[in-house]
Amino acid sequence: MASFAYIARETNTGREIRSSVDASSEQAAIATLLNRNLLVVSIQEKVGKKGRTGGGSVALADLVIFTRQLATMIDAGLAMVQSLQALAEQTTNKVMRDVIKDVCTRVESGDSFSEALQKHPKVFSRLYVCMVGAGERGGLLAEIMARLAVYLENTARLRKKVKSAMMYPTVVTVVAILITIFLLVKVVPVFGDIFKSFDAELPGPTQFLITISNLVKSYILVIFLGGGGLVFGWLKFIKTPPGRKFWDTYRIRLPIFGVIAHKICLARFTRTLASLIRSGVPILEVLGIVSQTVGNVVMEEAIKTAAVDIERGESISTALGKHPVFPNMIIRMITAGEQTGKIDNMLERIADFLDEEIETTLSGLTALIEPILIVFLGVVIGGMVICMFLPIFKMPEIVNPKR
Repeated sequence: MASFAYIARETNTGREIRSSVDASSEQAAIATLLNRNLLVVSIQEKVGKKGRTGGGSVALADLVIFTRQLATMIDAGLAMVQSLQALAEQTTNKVMRDVIKDVCTRVESGDSFSEALQKHPKVFSRLYVCMVGAGERGGLLAEIMARLAVYLENTARLRKKVKSAMMYPTVVTVVAILITIFLLVKVVPVFGDIFKSFDAELPGPTQFLITISNLVKSYILVIFLGGGGLVFGWLKFIKTPPGRKFWDTYRIRLPIFGVIAHKICLARFTRTLASLIRSGVPILEVLGIVSQTVGNVVMEEAIKTAAVDIERGESISTALGKHPVFPNMIIRMITAGEQTGKIDNMLERIADFLDEEIETTLSGLTALIEPILIVFLGVVIGGMVICMFLPIFKMPEIVNPKR
């Protein structure tokens, strides 16, 4: 049952009433209110009601499981409503369960499966809805759902590997910063007070470290607030259109990390393009969807420009080849796919190749980062220890300075 928020007036008194009513459709809700002697002024479905999709999120892993299981059930000959009811009963994610129930209700009331999915854009992307719609039109829903499951599984696997590769250096860097701050605030001042009692000139590195310690200790709140403000400001800036374009333009040019980010966007582009073309979605609609899923403004603008050129009669490879964001290797493979009439297979191969390159680069990066971080920790922490012990090595000169 869907829930509808309404504004109505009593036919007898004219008193305005604002409330909600549960019904299978908007027409049924209006009929229910008329039976209550209420004249409907406005009525709207509460899609964002708590307990559905409003404010909630569904993990990619839950969406993968739903898609894979639904594809299996449909392929086995089960009816759509029966399949959705079974999936709603067994899912552990409350948001996902409520979404499935709502989709099931809509399908029962006469909506197509893709139309029901479209009511939950936070859970089912435009790509998902379009592929399901193409499967319904072509009578290949089970096959399309299986392809969607494979696509989502590949996306989840790549995302997991990227997060795993970045987790270790991130944690070690944060720990190193916290240890450094602790030493500067708690340990170095103790040594500073001891050395100060000698009333002698300290070695340069030691004096520099004590000065830094005093600054950090005196302005630690300002440093934290300033650092937090800079991070918050940067995150806000890259969410604005100019900021996002600036960041997307330069992040794919960064050494090592830029190469990985660029390949991730290309892999997402080629795999999504292959899935939609194979599902029978029209090419111009495909490019419109793909441009919104690549995750990079520069590539998005290039795809939209290429779509205009393709609409004028140019081939996909020619239109994309005008933009340097697409490497020559990918353009040549797309050209070969067009010539053989198997562009979807070629795009899938490109995506698999890029995924392998990303995994190889991440593995090498992970192996390289570990010794770099060890050296970094050794230099920072070891350097601070040496600076503190330098006066001890020169204790006779400090205690009995030459006059």
